[in-house]
Amino acid sequence: MANDFDSYESIRKWKENHLSEYAYDTYTLNQFHDLIMNKVFEAAITRIDNGKPPCDFCWFIAGSGGRLEQGLISDQDHGIIFKISSVENESYFLQLGKEVSYGLHVVGYPYCQGKIMSSNPMWCKSLEVWLEQLYRWMEEGSLESIRNLQIFYDARGLYGEGDYVQQLKAFIYQYQSNQPGIIKRLMESVMHIKNAIGPLGHFIPIEYGKYQGCIDLKYSAFLPYVNAIRLLAIREGLYETSTLDRMDALLQCNGAEVELINSRSNFQQLLDYRLILAKGNRYEDAHYLQISTLEKHDRKVLKQILKDGKRLHQHVIKLIEKEIGC
Repeated sequence: MANDFDSYESIRKWKENHLSEYAYDTYTLNQFHDLIMNKVFEAAITRIDNGKPPCDFCWFIAGSGGRLEQGLISDQDHGIIFKISSVENESYFLQLGKEVSYGLHVVGYPYCQGKIMSSNPMWCKSLEVWLEQLYRWMEEGSLESIRNLQIFYDARGLYGEGDYVQQLKAFIYQYQSNQPGIIKRLMESVMHIKNAIGPLGHFIPIEYGKYQGCIDLKYSAFLPYVNAIRLLAIREGLYETSTLDRMDALLQCNGAEVELINSRSNFQQLLDYRLILAKGNRYEDAHYLQISTLEKHDRKVLKQILKDGKRLHQHVIKLIEKEIGC
């Protein structure tokens, strides 16, 4: 197997040849993605200087990868935290970040359009400077800063010292305990969702363009659950990153909302449906589901998942508003 990972091209070929073996459920598929991304990172290190990083570090992934919710095709969302601040270390890890971003692109993970990658200095910093940046984001509370915080909440260490991610999240939670207003700003940033079900219970597909007749699974189905559960997880100070693990942890908390029981089943089913029903050979295409291809039973189930997701989202918003006195 070692020869299969000697180059980015060989990793890409191995990934393409074996992907179908791991695509029978989302958890196994994400373990496969983790394996591939780790191999890319290891290959990237060997291409930088002498292949020996100058200090301890953590390479983390965020987005759907951080939540263990990647589909068959996924783009890049990642960053680096290195232990010791210096000009030399910053230069080394930025170079490494550019190399690993390139390697992932070659292997089949498209570049992140929002530049949430280790090649971006914003996402490649020493532990000390990361702390300063997180503090600024929380103090500013701008839409961009809050969006960046949401992204980091979903981060998990994939290579190196994963504890650095936990240290930074502990810092966020400590700040949050003294500044409860941050949960309000996080809530306000996810108030609106893309509605795919009309008042009479019918689908509202896209009317024009390439995805005519489709619904956007990412924004109308997944995000209502992901955003609502993330808010509850932040409120409770949880470190879990996957939406399902967060639901499990929330169900163990005192006063866990009864809506979570059905929501967990719905979200698991939504992950399964995406693997079975979503088609497309590009990252952008994988988000869209053509309604006309659905059987009657699948239509009924998906409608209920969409309705329940909206209901959960509205419930959590009202709960947070009540707690902060809106």
